[in-house]
Amino acid sequence: MKSDRSNSTRLNLIFRALHSRNYRLFFGGQSISLIGTWITRTTTSWLVYRLTDSAFLLGVVGFAGQIPTFLLTPLAGVLVDRWNRHRILVVTQVLSMAQSLALAVLTISGVITVWHIIILSILQGLVNAFDMPGRQSFVVEMVEDKEDLGNAIALNSSMVNSARLLGPSIAGILIAIAGEGVCFLIDGISYLAVIASLLAMRIVPKKVKPRGTDILQGLKEGFRYALGFAPTRAILLLLALVSLMGMPYTVLMPIFATDVLHGGPHTLGFLMAASGVGALTGSIYLASRETVRGLGKIIALASAIFGAGLIGFSLSHDFLVSLLLVLVAGFGMMVQMASSNTVLQTIVEEDKRGRLMSFYTMALIGMAPFGSLLAGGLASKIGAPNTVIVGGAFCILGSILFTKKLPALRKIIRPIYVKMGIIPEVAEGIQRAAELTVPPEN
Repeated sequence: MKSDRSNSTRLNLIFRALHSRNYRLFFGGQSISLIGTWITRTTTSWLVYRLTDSAFLLGVVGFAGQIPTFLLTPLAGVLVDRWNRHRILVVTQVLSMAQSLALAVLTISGVITVWHIIILSILQGLVNAFDMPGRQSFVVEMVEDKEDLGNAIALNSSMVNSARLLGPSIAGILIAIAGEGVCFLIDGISYLAVIASLLAMRIVPKKVKPRGTDILQGLKEGFRYALGFAPTRAILLLLALVSLMGMPYTVLMPIFATDVLHGGPHTLGFLMAASGVGALTGSIYLASRETVRGLGKIIALASAIFGAGLIGFSLSHDFLVSLLLVLVAGFGMMVQMASSNTVLQTIVEEDKRGRLMSFYTMALIGMAPFGSLLAGGLASKIGAPNTVIVGGAFCILGSILFTKKLPALRKIIRPIYVKMGIIPEVAEGIQRAAELTVPPEN
């Protein structure tokens, strides 16, 4: 009985953000839609490699889909702070559905070329430039109890990675049985779930303060805030480094599946699913934490785990060992990303949330096109395994540099957490008194 109560308490802790009706709707609809999204991501990589047999073009397609996010997200962040975030999400989901259906029509009709994929990837990148900061910023409006914000962010990550677990596996099976066009069609239909959930929400109209500055001035203000505040600057720079050097390993995954492990679409599906299992495990771990305290150390450690997993994976020629190492890399990647998101969302000023989340998106997704292009170019010169080794080494180096800055960052963040009640003022006072009574070292 005691064990049952303990398990029930733990589950309530992990899923506590679902007590909010709007977030519960979003979680359900987005969970279905994201499975379709990951089906399309896996299918797109496979289709490009099947059509071209080119590692470089894999990188080009990744670049084309993500460069609009890098260029437009800062501007989109300013507009997200000024517009209705709920309406933004409805529009972006409808446009994303249209993009997937276009891919389906072109593929099923047999006229698809790599240039069609590149153009449609660019269009999706334009949509994502508004969708991602809008979605990240909208979380705080869906969660009724603001103490559950960190839990909601972790659950968002678990939702993404549950989809990463299921989507690629389904894609591998569907590609072999029905072809790539059916995969794109299923993704297009899956968007209906999230659109329906958004329309079913009861949203209290949010009063937007009138802005006395123009958009460019708002953009400059956002840059000064994100890069002028040491904690946000350090987190964003590490995230950008990991995104640039580490995350493009997924673009090269078809090469590992076919040329290194000598498999087919099923092998690709299993590798992507293993990464999803690791990431989902990381998300559940973060959701089970009761406080945001200590996430700085976790950000640094997770970056190192991600890098080590990538290096090990690149050296492996055994399928089962590769699955295990991809799982480790997926765990590190997701914990680093979600922990960074949680800390940023916790310390940000509300009127700058959209802009900071746009810079978070730019660091996470916007740097990836350069990483995809770099990874594709390097892989064509030194091979995919060596390219991934280089990326993993940079992730570990970034972790070391972030760790050295961590004590100074904690001193800056501590007063914010005291003000929010995350750190009790009494405990803070005792700690400061203790620091004052400790004699300086000679």
